[in-house]
Amino acid sequence: MTAKHKYAVFVSGRGSNLRAMFEANKDGRLSYKPSLVVTDVAAAPALECARENGVETLFIDPSVHKGRRAFAERALPELRKRGIDTVCLAGFMRIVDKSLVEAFSGRMINIHPALLPAFPGLDAQKQALEAGAKESGCTVHFVDDGVDTGPTIMQVKVPVLEGDSVESLSSRILAQEHRIYPEVIQALMEDRIIVSGGTVKMSPPARSGPR
Repeated sequence: MTAKHKYAVFVSGRGSNLRAMFEANKDGRLSYKPSLVVTDVAAAPALECARENGVETLFIDPSVHKGRRAFAERALPELRKRGIDTVCLAGFMRIVDKSLVEAFSGRMINIHPALLPAFPGLDAQKQALEAGAKESGCTVHFVDDGVDTGPTIMQVKVPVLEGDSVESLSSRILAQEHRIYPEVIQALMEDRIIVSGGTVKMSPPARSGPR
């Protein structure tokens, strides 16, 4: 399948959502494979996952390219050189510079382990438990200039159970992240997501074959 769009995945850690994308590639839920995996951590386990699946990797050293702007100035030419027009953040632990957000306006998404706008930023699961929330979940959203403030594309609720720890709640939320992120990426690559006036609409996939 020839993709009209090409996407890169930005990661900082183990890459569980990246691995979920590759699993979705294999089982047919996601027809598009990442073209590049970008990281700010040289030893990120996600890099090995990318290599195992035949995807090019790029490490941008934050000690050399210091600050958001410098990081973006290093990343942007590499993305453009490869014809990438879509960026998926998946456990990328840096705030993306405004210049990069603007370059991929409407084509940069993130997945966050909470029901935004509740509990943005770091340690979302811990925030939910400390607040006594009865439910949490995950959100796929467009990236804008704020921290986890872009328009929501899809959310899934996950109940907070009595006796939950950060680890147990995180595990159940992560299972839902792995399910919905490939679905949203597929829709974005097929131009089935429209934003109008801050409201997001995602149309269903086209039917194929006889009804």
